[in-house]
Amino acid sequence: MRNFALPVAVGLVVAGCGAASIASGLHAKAQDQAAQAAAVLPVCEVPDRAALVPDSGTLFGVNLDLQAKPLSAYARDLGHKPAVSVSFTGFPYTAGERADLQRAVEQIRADGHMMLLTLEPTNGLDAVTAESADTLALDLAGFNNDGVPVIVRFAHEMNGSWYPWSQQPARYISAFRTMAAAVHAHAPGSAMMWAPNYGGGYPFGGGQYEAAPGSADFTALDTNSDGALTMSDDAYAPYYPGDDAVDWVGMSLYHWGSAYPWGENELPEPDKFAQELTGNYSGANGDDTLLPDFYGTYAVQHGKPVAIPETAALFVPDTGGEPELAIKQAWWEQLFDPGTAAQFPQLKMINWFEWDKEEPEVKGRVDWTITNTPLIREAFTAALPNWFQYGPARSCTPRS
Repeated sequence: MRNFALPVAVGLVVAGCGAASIASGLHAKAQDQAAQAAAVLPVCEVPDRAALVPDSGTLFGVNLDLQAKPLSAYARDLGHKPAVSVSFTGFPYTAGERADLQRAVEQIRADGHMMLLTLEPTNGLDAVTAESADTLALDLAGFNNDGVPVIVRFAHEMNGSWYPWSQQPARYISAFRTMAAAVHAHAPGSAMMWAPNYGGGYPFGGGQYEAAPGSADFTALDTNSDGALTMSDDAYAPYYPGDDAVDWVGMSLYHWGSAYPWGENELPEPDKFAQELTGNYSGANGDDTLLPDFYGTYAVQHGKPVAIPETAALFVPDTGGEPELAIKQAWWEQLFDPGTAAQFPQLKMINWFEWDKEEPEVKGRVDWTITNTPLIREAFTAALPNWFQYGPARSCTPRS
């Protein structure tokens, strides 16, 4: 779901015997205006990949429903330009999807800072070729030259069973490395993110794309070699493409409720966020303590910055249960707690999922947002911690 404002082109037709002098005057005026703009707005500096990771603090961003609200309106509601704005596209992308991305870059340059670009290879991993990866990487270099850094979240939630790229570890790693080689070669202001789904419920049996028993993929995913795929198998490691290909690691972490089936308005348990990030969660929905310590493995052992590309707390309107503010506030207080920053110094990005949408998991509408209701927006913005980083106060002029 994308809804980007189309750029407006203003044309002037000059006719008649005075056309040359009029055009000359317009050209001189345009030069003066350009000089004045240059005195106010810095020319975009091409960002460096390593500089995308803040030395201190955490980037705060948004996964925004742009059909409901443009990025400029969200920035006004938040009181800050978001440091990160999440976009989705199929890959290899169509001409229309490419145009959408270019328009997203325009919005981010004006009202944000960085794009988190989620690439979805809906035609399968075999469609990810060196040629298609190079084409994307050259476009990313152009976005970088426009002053917009890009982090590519390639084929996210690959450990799930619901996407055409799911549970195919060898092909996934090959495709990720192909993409990483192109991005690292051609787009120095862009980086690669590896982002599995939180492993609670792994291997997510019954999905359309689950690994078939007896297949090479099934064997690769059976990390304890017991002939079955269960929570005892590592939900993350078989899909890891290697330290040389991965710049960031990420995981989507939501509060869907306290017990399955989802759809009841329930408060998150204390310390749930930290427990899920470290593989220590055991709650009303079950025991996830068989999961690996995601943060300990990939932030500490592999030395990677960690992102929460998407997070929010479930609220289903008109169904009773706990109040909306209480649920969402209990979740964001865990994210914003100074203890979170102290416990997870490599947590370098948190993006709120700002959507009000139908969710098949609850067979109804879920309002994940925090800026649409004044009471919730005021409480959220008042709680934003001082260790968050946002987008720059001023935009820049693109390089020619």
